[in-house]
Amino acid sequence: MTERRGGRTPFDPAFEQLPEAMPIFPLSGTLLLPGGRLPLNIFEPRYLAMIFDSLAGHRLIGMVQPAIPGGFAGDGLPAGDGPPPVMPVGCAGRIVQFAETEDGRLLITLAGVIRFQVGQELPLHHSGYRRVMTHFEHYRGDLDHADELIQLDRPRMMAALQAYFRGHKLTTDWKAVQDAADRNLVTSLSMVLPFGPAEKQALLEATDSTARARLLIALMEMGSRGEESGNTSRH
Repeated sequence: MTERRGGRTPFDPAFEQLPEAMPIFPLSGTLLLPGGRLPLNIFEPRYLAMIFDSLAGHRLIGMVQPAIPGGFAGDGLPAGDGPPPVMPVGCAGRIVQFAETEDGRLLITLAGVIRFQVGQELPLHHSGYRRVMTHFEHYRGDLDHADELIQLDRPRMMAALQAYFRGHKLTTDWKAVQDAADRNLVTSLSMVLPFGPAEKQALLEATDSTARARLLIALMEMGSRGEESGNTSRH
């Protein structure tokens, strides 16, 4: 999961082109941020249908987290209660890579475009996937993420990252980390580090990249002291 370089592309939608409604993919512990890239392995029939429908239209999918701890992909529809609730803020991702496998799976990559507030849930699509009304107004600035200035205490972040990796017995390409631009580094680490769902949601809802960087450092420092939940994302 990495961040796009070079800002917007000719294929990115303008604010006025964003859809009023969008399919959602609820996935606990998984984070997509504007400018980031998220690979997904799709195999359930309803989500295969969702991908094909999205490819035929605006190519946007809303990544959200279930509001119920441990919820996964919106499974389990209690009779009379409707679908399980999701968190109030998600991130719209555009399908930028797509491949079929011989065993009937789809391998896709979503490029994070803009966060959104989850609005009214629409009736289930006939294929079984969920759709919601979308409210993007509060996050219009996400479309200009490449121009956003970020204030980052780089030495503190590197120290926190090294301690976190030692504590969790993780490895990485430290040269690539050192060479990464500040915003790219904050986006990528926020997405890939094994924080719990609550921490991932807090990173998503951070006001801007500077606030996200400060929260990320705090989470790594707590995690290196054994104060983190330790939950990992799955997809």
